Amino acid sequence: MDRIAIQGGFRLEGQIPISGAKNAALPLMCAGLLTKGTLRLSNLPHLADIKTLKSLLLGHGTKIKTEDEGLDVAKGAVITLSSPDITNTVAPYDIVRKMRASILVLGPLLARTGEATVSLPGGCAIGNRPIDLHLKGFEDLGAQIELKEGYVRAKAPTGRLKGGTVHFATVSVGATENILMAAALAEGTSVIENAAREPEISDLAHCLNAMGAKITGIGTETLTVIGVDSLHDADYAVMADRIEAGSYAIAAAMTGGEIEILGKNLVPALTGTLDMLRSAGLSLDETDSGMMVKLESDLVKGVDATTHPYPGFPTDMQAQVMAMMSLCDSVSVITETIFENRFMHVPELCRMGADITTHGSTATVRGVKRLLGAEVMATDLRASMSLVLAGLVAEGDTYINRIYHLDRGYDRLCEKLLKVGARIERQVGKGI
Repeated sequence: MDRIAIQGGFRLEGQIPISGAKNAALPLMCAGLLTKGTLRLSNLPHLADIKTLKSLLLGHGTKIKTEDEGLDVAKGAVITLSSPDITNTVAPYDIVRKMRASILVLGPLLARTGEATVSLPGGCAIGNRPIDLHLKGFEDLGAQIELKEGYVRAKAPTGRLKGGTVHFATVSVGATENILMAAALAEGTSVIENAAREPEISDLAHCLNAMGAKITGIGTETLTVIGVDSLHDADYAVMADRIEAGSYAIAAAMTGGEIEILGKNLVPALTGTLDMLRSAGLSLDETDSGMMVKLESDLVKGVDATTHPYPGFPTDMQAQVMAMMSLCDSVSVITETIFENRFMHVPELCRMGADITTHGSTATVRGVKRLLGAEVMATDLRASMSLVLAGLVAEGDTYINRIYHLDRGYDRLCEKLLKVGARIERQVGKGI
């Protein structure tokens, strides 16, 4: 396996372009299954998850053409997806196990063909993430659901889903996306209540409308979808990645640097994260191209943070904030309310000298004067980034193993950090 080596202690300064959001790109690619026409997507990030989903879509009969590979770090890829015929409605275990977002083909396949068989999903081991809400939502739209041998078998008895009211008992991003795509081709009107409000869902809804869907209430907890018989061609740009942007903002603060984060509409997308970062002493000023970030004082201020669904503080920023708080001027308390197993980065940060104790869903972080380089192990995507951030400021060298997690969610991380002054390299075949 590869690993990342970091020599810490260097101030970061310059510009970092933010890539297209993985969490927006994946459902947008799945939306290509809903039309016989062509969906052209631009600003796609270079990530392992994108490649995995391409493989899955190809297996369903989707034709994918790369128009621009986006080899420039500041430029995303451009692809066209065409699914005139769905040749296979089974999403197999060997692909779906690699990435939880694969479950998002269930809604489009069911809506388009009236049936779908999808393996129960995999992904990062950050806790139990059942798909009960997805399945109940499909049943509310008239589908018959069967769980058998590790697969979800879904069928619309009449060949087409029926509009209905779907009420989520708890907020779920994936379930909202899946039901939204399915409802776009359902017969009649569907109302999705207690829908997730993340910007990535709004991005999906706007894309679906560009394809001819009729969705209102975008950005609110109630989405109304008037089903249409078919969707048509569309050209859509993936939104900038708010989690990547927040991660690099923390990199600027931890290294005492000043970074302009380049990307469109970052400030509104970072609602929840910006409030917490400002409380910690970061200056975040909107520019014509994005946002300028720096720490206003010598030390990060200790602040308490609790994860919540959007527009609250996102769980996907929790690990990165914990790394930053390890060097704060006092004590901070971080509470995780979304996933029950998302503190796996704590032992690795403590190996680097952090003072963190956990009790259930709460972590108490006592600021220390310095972190020390060490060999550490990444356990999931966001935990990986927390270790990178710690390595940027640690005394000595840090070696991060199992970086395939990073490859799933951070587009060309080493290249971007190198351009702003980090001493970082990917060491091929030296990891464990």
